[in-house]
Amino acid sequence: MELQHLRVFREVARELSFTQAARNLHCAQSTVTGQIKSLEASLNATLFLRRGRCPIELTEAGAVLQARAEQILQVVDTTSREVRNAAAPRRTPARRRTGGRPGLLLRA
Repeated sequence: MELQHLRVFREVARELSFTQAARNLHCAQSTVTGQIKSLEASLNATLFLRRGRCPIELTEAGAVLQARAEQILQVVDTTSREVRNAAAPRRTPARRRTGGRPGLLLRA
């Protein structure tokens, strides 16, 4: 199971449409379908009931994954943001140049 598969699954589950999910994700419908099939294969579970042109619906397994996928993706997003913030350079006090020798810096 990959994070990208979970993101695609979340969008399909929200929209209950492969076509609309593909539009929202700015990719081809075949990409969305392929990622969902890959996710279903890795979990050995059918996540959506597909009935031709009728709207799709979540299976019981899909409903379980939907709840967990939201939790997982929220934790991943929060963790990514916290790590980026921790890795960001700390702001130091501004330095200003004085009229003396070139290159001489004094801290404010």
